[in-house]
Order: sequence, then structure tokens, then C-alpha cells
Amino acid sequence: MLPAPGFGAELPPAVDLRNEAKQAFRQGGPLIILFSRDDCKYCATVKRDYLKPLASHPRYRTWVLVRQINQDSSAALIDFRGEATTHGGFADREKIKLFPVVAFYGPEGKRLAAPIVGARLPDFYQSYLDDAIEQSIAALRGR
Repeated sequence: MLPAPGFGAELPPAVDLRNEAKQAFRQGGPLIILFSRDDCKYCATVKRDYLKPLASHPRYRTWVLVRQINQDSSAALIDFRGEATTHGGFADREKIKLFPVVAFYGPEGKRLAAPIVGARLPDFYQSYLDDAIEQSIAALRGR
């Protein structure tokens, strides 16, 4: 289990998924994307209690890259094919309807593990996250 120190709830926004996924792959891990909404209190909890600590934890910080996509944002985004879209447009294309969703991607935009949908049970959330990261790393190594 990773500790959940009191970090702020901000994650870097996704800007160029193609390059960010390649960077994560070079590091040996997945690109982890939190699909969120500004009005989602559970999204803030997942960011604060799990993803921010994960991004700085010694076990994972050199392996994974964590980014956020806001479904309710029109911020510019380059998708996995190198095409221009927006945060909201990409979330819609990925058929994200419930929030939060934590998804795990490889260098070509392929999902590497089942996404974590919703906040689930807090006592087990870290285990869900650890399992999905390990599955993603195994999938990347089996490429």
C-alpha cells in the first residue's frame, strides 16, 4: 500500500497523448489518465488521495506518467493518432460517461488494463490501482 499524504488535488493536464504515451513507455510504464469533471467530488478525492501520491511515490514515479483529461473542458489536446481534439471531445470518443475513470494506455493508445470506474471502496482503491499498473507493465513487457 502506498501512503496517502496530503497533496493538492491538481494533476498535469494531458496535452499531447501520443508523446505522453511514448514518454511513459520509455520509462517502462503506462500513461495513466484520470478522466474527470470539475463538479465531481469523487474525482477530487481520487486525485488527492491516490494519483498525486502515486506520481511522486518512489516505487512508481520513474515508471508511470499521470495526466488528467476534463470531460467538461474545451482545452486543446492532441490524441494518440496525432490529431487535434479537445479534452471533452476525447472523453466523449472514449465513451466516458461516469466519473472518475482512471485508464491505462500504451504507446499507441491501446488500453493495457481495465479502467477503474468510479471511486469504489476506499479501503481497496489502492489495490485496484496497484493491480492495474502491474497488469499494464506486464502488457508493455509482452509487446
